[in-house]
Amino acid sequence: MNLFSKLTSGLERKFKVYTALSPLAMLGEVLMETTIPLVMAQIVDVGVESRDIGLVLRLGGIMVGMALFSLFCGSSCGRLSSLAAFGFSRNLRRKLFRRVQSFSFSNMDKFGTGSLVTRLTTDVTNVQNLYQNLIRTAIRAPLMLTFGTVMAFQLNSKLACVFLVAIPFLAVVLSLIASKAYPRFSEMFKKYDTLNAVVQENLIAIRVVKSFVRGEFECEKFDSIADDLRRTQVSAEKIVILNQPIMQLVVYSCIISVLWFGGKMILSGDMLMGELISFLTYINQILMSLMMLSMIFVQFILSRASVARIREVLDEESEIKDALAPKGKDASGFDIEFDHVSFSYNNDLDNCVLSDICLSIKQGTIVGVIGGTGSSKSTLVQLIPRLYEVTSGSVRIGGVDVRDWKLEDLRGRIALVLQKSLLFSGTIAENLRWGNKNASLEEIIESCKASDAHSFVSSFPDGYDTVLGQGGVNLSGGQKQRLCIARALLKKPDILILDDSTSAVDTATDLRIRNALKKSLPSSTKIIIAQRIASVQDADSIIVMDDGRIDGIGTHENLLETNKIYREVYESQMSEN
Repeated sequence: MNLFSKLTSGLERKFKVYTALSPLAMLGEVLMETTIPLVMAQIVDVGVESRDIGLVLRLGGIMVGMALFSLFCGSSCGRLSSLAAFGFSRNLRRKLFRRVQSFSFSNMDKFGTGSLVTRLTTDVTNVQNLYQNLIRTAIRAPLMLTFGTVMAFQLNSKLACVFLVAIPFLAVVLSLIASKAYPRFSEMFKKYDTLNAVVQENLIAIRVVKSFVRGEFECEKFDSIADDLRRTQVSAEKIVILNQPIMQLVVYSCIISVLWFGGKMILSGDMLMGELISFLTYINQILMSLMMLSMIFVQFILSRASVARIREVLDEESEIKDALAPKGKDASGFDIEFDHVSFSYNNDLDNCVLSDICLSIKQGTIVGVIGGTGSSKSTLVQLIPRLYEVTSGSVRIGGVDVRDWKLEDLRGRIALVLQKSLLFSGTIAENLRWGNKNASLEEIIESCKASDAHSFVSSFPDGYDTVLGQGGVNLSGGQKQRLCIARALLKKPDILILDDSTSAVDTATDLRIRNALKKSLPSSTKIIIAQRIASVQDADSIIVMDDGRIDGIGTHENLLETNKIYREVYESQMSEN
């Protein structure tokens, strides 16, 4: 019940009304269907036996009216349950998506993109179907089973004892099927996650696949994973499909038993023909109800794994929580301090990717960060806007721990241009207004001029109204980087972080961008991560990272004299030129 409440919380009132009305409509249908056989018995045993045509016609008319009312109730229930289920799935997807939006990078790393896509699509669809059946078929089947059984016992209690043998047998068999099938379905959804991850990775990197002529390799990899999924599905389904033949065995056994014992009762005068016909109708209703329950049972086994996976996302708490008593307003400026900061992706201080970082960055200065691949340069700067949470130590801005800032205020003051240039479907102007949703065209042009993007945007026939494909596929790498920088500049941040975001532009363009940044954001702190020393050598200070530690801090000239790593990088790059 707690899980049901969790999944349905926030459901709009109209969908709750649909959910409540659907069982009521189903109740009307069941009452009519279980009453009709009694009227039919009266027609056979009284009307036909006495040859009273008038009574037959009257009772027949009543049956037609009851059937029409049953039809109306059934169709109303179908419509109401469908509307309720669609509203439920929309609400559930919205809750899941909002929960994912609250995740930190660590939470995202835990699930993986492919798994989250599966949970938001396939798993929610499975639970939607279960929800619809719970408020429709799961109401109809027990009601029909209960009313049909009561009516059957009223007609002939001795003959109705057949069900006392069949139902316990079915309960035991279905329990065994569930215990064996559930773990296999859970494994099947893990295979779905893997398949989705491979498809997503391949489609995103399709240009790389084609350029390296690895299409056949990717096809073989996909075939292998798809076949692995097929084997897992077969393993799960071959347990569940036993449900149908077992149900049919029970149904036919009950019918044969009733015909055998009922026929004897008619011959002995203990039962009328009309009663037997009605009894057979109730048997059909009861056994069809059992078959419905068995189908819901199978669906529940399948959906149970989906519910568990959805619940994992809804129960996942973001590692980064907003401050209960924000102190950001108490900050004195925007100096950045790292006070003995260590960070581990799995919160294990014995396995840190950043170790004992002590660093002070004054407001308005330009700081370069350089180091080899894997030296945790990106991780270092991602601690500033709390994309990751420090494992030990503290990061302070203006003397206030970033954990004491309101997240919206903290990230609203910081603009981060990531290594991977990410753009969205829509026009160039719409993408740039992510930095400032109210930015005028003049402000957009100004930011693009500062990032050296205005010239190429102006060359497009539609200019800033040019529609970008998903991820900006119709732009070059350098163009995407410059637009991402322009988007960050529109934010007019107090702290600007460029995470190797000019790697795809030439050195002349890089220089123009850096000079423009000094003019457009003179009082902002700028942190520039780069592989090229030319991109950071004019910085007020340069941080040299090595294996998650600070190996040296100083100006370009100072580091050339005192830092071996910096000097080796500089000499290797100069020799290449």
